[in-house]
Amino acid sequence: MAGKKLTCLKCAQLNRVPFDKLGDGPKCGFCGAALMPSKAIEITPAIFTKASASDDVPLVVDFWAPWCGPCKMMGPEFDKAAKALSGKARLVKLNTQDHPAPSQRLGIRGIPTMIAWQNGREVKRQSGAMKMGQIVGWVPKG
Repeated sequence: MAGKKLTCLKCAQLNRVPFDKLGDGPKCGFCGAALMPSKAIEITPAIFTKASASDDVPLVVDFWAPWCGPCKMMGPEFDKAAKALSGKARLVKLNTQDHPAPSQRLGIRGIPTMIAWQNGREVKRQSGAMKMGQIVGWVPKG
């Protein structure tokens, strides 16, 4: 079956979704979780690794920590951007306090940092808090 590859953000299974169905609330064929959620989802390093390597649709990761003031300010804006971009990109969060290894491996020196992946490669990186409109404008259109 042709379509866009998406890793389930809950069970990590790879799914294929027809391009014209990305905005129709597709669900994982294995666990039933939303594949294009309308809010930012907290993910694990294992799901991050698989999704960033496999997904055809832009995956935007907000590397953040609960003690970070700018991260707290950007959190609601990132959620609004996730809703605005539903069906076009997936916005997820990775807690660098709980999971420091991915940010160390990627050379992230400041948070919040957003990195976008598509088709197995990093395509954009931005550090610093942003508002919803800035995030939407920054995200690659897949």
